Amino acid sequence: MRTIAKELRKIVLEMCAKAGTGHVTSCFSCVEILVALYYGGILRHKPKEPEWDGRDRFIMSKGQASPLLYAILADLEYFPRDWLAGFCKDRFGVHLQDDIPGVEITAGSLGNGLGIATGMALAAKKDRKNHMVFVLLGDAECYEGSVWEAAMFAAHNQLNNLVAIIDRNHLGVTDWTENMLAMEPLAEKWRSFGWHPIAMPGHSLENLMQLEVLRNRGLSKPVVVIAETTKGKGVSFMENDPKWHGIAPKDIEAKKAGKELE
Repeated sequence: MRTIAKELRKIVLEMCAKAGTGHVTSCFSCVEILVALYYGGILRHKPKEPEWDGRDRFIMSKGQASPLLYAILADLEYFPRDWLAGFCKDRFGVHLQDDIPGVEITAGSLGNGLGIATGMALAAKKDRKNHMVFVLLGDAECYEGSVWEAAMFAAHNQLNNLVAIIDRNHLGVTDWTENMLAMEPLAEKWRSFGWHPIAMPGHSLENLMQLEVLRNRGLSKPVVVIAETTKGKGVSFMENDPKWHGIAPKDIEAKKAGKELE
């Protein structure tokens, strides 16, 4: 899976560099999270049956990381790999769109994914279906009031089939989250809303694979995983630098980034 993570970073870099746009650093911070879900057997899905009713639902609320999800879905053969060449051209927009096989929602306007995932989890409970609902949020996305409304609702309804994963890279669009509006103690905030928080390193596949145990639903409450990550992980000059938010490297910088990912 480490090799897969490395290759996915290369693919995302190539997609965005060719398109001249795309949120490279937002993708790179959550690569291992999605690799664990899609390649580690945590997420139940069938590439040949994207609408399989028994599939787990994965909601990418931080829709700016769409190139990464597209790269994964293409690699798993949800659709042809050559579609990726259409990123920000004739097939895909910058943000996530639900008309692509394997994608559950259109996203990009932050703060909506958790509410949608909560509704899906509640529906599954009422219909006595066994699938899980996973949702990936950016940490700065948690500034949105809609996130906390959904969090309160999910806890009230004891949605233990719902797992929220926060990509805790500590950066928003222009600055560090703790400078813009302090979020800590983030785990305690979620705990006070009735969730069970789990903190772990977000680039450790060994740690992330432990999320498989959540399928046992040993808790009567929803779980939030606070995954500590690095924005731009893998490319030294892009890591932890807010100026790279939403910008794809070009020419010499793209070549330099590519060499670092070899």
